[in-house]
Amino acid sequence: MRFRLDVEQRAFAASLDALLTAADTPRVARAWGRGEPAAGQALWSRLAEAGVFALAVPEAYKGLGPRPVELAVAFVELGRHAVPGPLVETVTAAVLLAGSGPGTAERLLPALASGETLATVTPPGPAGPPPAREAEAGVPGPAEGPRRRPVGTHAPHLPEAPLALDGDTATLRLTWERDGVRRSPGHGPARPSLDPARRLTPLTPGGELLAAPSPTALAWARLATAAQALGVGLALLDRTVAHVGRRHQFGVPVGSFQAVKHRLADAKIALEFARPLLFGAALTLRPADVAAAKAAACEAAYATARTALQLHGAIGYTAEYDLSLWLGKARALRTAWGSPQECRALVVSARDRRW
Repeated sequence: MRFRLDVEQRAFAASLDALLTAADTPRVARAWGRGEPAAGQALWSRLAEAGVFALAVPEAYKGLGPRPVELAVAFVELGRHAVPGPLVETVTAAVLLAGSGPGTAERLLPALASGETLATVTPPGPAGPPPAREAEAGVPGPAEGPRRRPVGTHAPHLPEAPLALDGDTATLRLTWERDGVRRSPGHGPARPSLDPARRLTPLTPGGELLAAPSPTALAWARLATAAQALGVGLALLDRTVAHVGRRHQFGVPVGSFQAVKHRLADAKIALEFARPLLFGAALTLRPADVAAAKAAACEAAYATARTALQLHGAIGYTAEYDLSLWLGKARALRTAWGSPQECRALVVSARDRRW
């Protein structure tokens, strides 16, 4: 399959690329990871002015959507530039709230579209598809999903409180619980993640019931994560190709060695194969299609990250080098909103003859 973006979609991507290049996103991401969100919040406002968050908000609530294809276009650029913040979570919150009562939607959705509100939401708990939150934090989670325990406790036998992205910065915090989506009354301290710019925060369960659980919202979350991962992989590939072209050994560029070319070619092929799955899923929004896109894009980005780290050599391990911003993000996105194993299992269980 080949999905060709139209003129307006390509112009939209180019405008976001220009905006984010001028914003010096590596500097913004590092500040965000230190708990200094001012620059990130300013960038968030500019992205909202460009219409990024409005793509997930229905027109009835001052949005432009729902427009999943354009959202995928936008999130590829957000991943390419390592933009920090609860991007996927804000989109997910918008889709969840769009399915709530008119009063709740009218009260909360316009602020999401305009960028006035940053939202975060915990992935579904044990009653739904289990997210690999502990894997992102560097701790393997059990097969049946992450443990949950009350905020502020550390007893190993108690369940862990649900973790959300950037709960200390978000102004709307939602917990996806068994009986529905609730507005969290509070949050705990941020915890470290494999990606320093992804600040995992425990949210207090309970609070006002806002909406029912929605498989559609989970599909949007996985679609946005897949697009972001694809952008991360493309950025890693571009930076690695530039690096091996500059670095010389034995009097020639490292990139001229056949083994290096093969590794880069494998990365390029994986990313290009993921692209049509992503845009095909954006057109259908079928859960199995989205799961296939997420598995392909996140695995391609992760494989590209491993290649980038190997070909950069020792400098690739240094946190001060900008490459680390994309390396950590590739690893974290791989398990965010559904691990590769979960996504593949969903594809198989759909019994779709196309797969």
